[in-house]
Amino acid sequence: MVVGSQPETGRVATVTRPKRAGRDELREFGRSLREQAPFESQGECVLDARDPLAVLRLQAVSRLPDLVPLRYSRMAADPFAFFRGGAAIMAADLARTAASGVHVQACGDAHLLNFGLFGSAERRVVFDVNDFDETLPAPWEWDLKRLAASVVLAARSLALDPQAQRAVVQQVVGEYAEHVSDLAEMSTLDVWYSDVDAGEVTRDIKNKALRKVAVRAVDKARGRTHLRALEKLTKVRDGRRVIVDDPPLVEHLPDVSIASVLAFLEGYADSLPDDRRHLLTQFELVDAARKVVGVGSVGTRCFVMVGQGRAGLDPLILQVKEAEDSVLAPFVGSSEYGHKGRRVVEGQRLMQATSDVFLGWSSGAGHEFYVRQLHDMKGGFEIEGSTPKDFEHYARLCAATLARAHARSLDPAVIAGYCGKGRKLGAAIARFAKRYADVTEHDHAALGAAIADGEIDAAPPS
Repeated sequence: MVVGSQPETGRVATVTRPKRAGRDELREFGRSLREQAPFESQGECVLDARDPLAVLRLQAVSRLPDLVPLRYSRMAADPFAFFRGGAAIMAADLARTAASGVHVQACGDAHLLNFGLFGSAERRVVFDVNDFDETLPAPWEWDLKRLAASVVLAARSLALDPQAQRAVVQQVVGEYAEHVSDLAEMSTLDVWYSDVDAGEVTRDIKNKALRKVAVRAVDKARGRTHLRALEKLTKVRDGRRVIVDDPPLVEHLPDVSIASVLAFLEGYADSLPDDRRHLLTQFELVDAARKVVGVGSVGTRCFVMVGQGRAGLDPLILQVKEAEDSVLAPFVGSSEYGHKGRRVVEGQRLMQATSDVFLGWSSGAGHEFYVRQLHDMKGGFEIEGSTPKDFEHYARLCAATLARAHARSLDPAVIAGYCGKGRKLGAAIARFAKRYADVTEHDHAALGAAIADGEIDAAPPS
């Protein structure tokens, strides 16, 4: 059996795929991998001799000390929040699970809330994976298992019974298997050009109530433009637009001066194609400030920059996020890209059907960053309060989207051959997901106890 990590190296095993093989040969090769990693083994979850809080403390070493307590408080909110912030914990756990040995460009953090809506360059609203902080070539199963575990945790928050939880995970794995099989029959270019147009998704939904939910989400995303973000984030003071401080979430810092940001922008511009670089010159930088984002990212150096276009009529709001080593790196090796921000950008461009036109990277003050637009038609599915049917549909959409993202970096016929119909694999991963959700709830309780005992300092949630 090909297991997740090899004791002598600590790195995951890989297999060599046949070169210049046709679809049938690749499918057969994928099927042959079941002998090394049987479906039953995908349900195993070895979780002894681990210290999840030690992983979080180690991550805190490189983070901003004043924000680390806020990160802990956000993770302590509920088990799903802990799961969202615990990508590094799960990466270490996944490295001890079975894997077929086939690597794709992996998201590294493929949970339900890291999929969503955003605006394409053609100004369509599309649905795709939307977080790539941890992206790296890695086993495709790791993304699918993280997605499955998030499904169980979210289903529990909706009070779905264990049978319903298991059924949704099996639907998710089945959707992934079916979609990757369909992609295997498409041409290489058709796979590359395929995306999930949100308008088409809503039109294809047969259930009227579910279609209304989807339409509302798309309409909400279309309304999240730069102008709306500008109204919430800034105000005009002495004739100049400035970012409004709301510490510790948003605040100006002494070392984030316009001069330092302009120097940063020079390096960032060099990472853009010539046409995007020209577009960037049409905007004048007017302000910049630190902005706390997410759960797992809290404590990393994240900023927001506001630019104005012609006569101040059209704003550009860029989010600058610090890029660290992927949490997958200790188990699959370092990125081929020396710059951590470039690792994120190149991974995102490979996995997404259409990426932000301002996606790029740069360095500043000894740290590495990537850049993207803030609130450009972004939106997502509201799990809280959703019906079981709505939830199932959304989870299956995420699975199909993940399959398409994986198919951009590997011939999908290999994965399709391994998965088959997805029923046996789905049953195995449902067992894994149930076990991992149980462990996550235990880890979350341990964090809460450590906070209550004063072992970990947590700030009031913001």
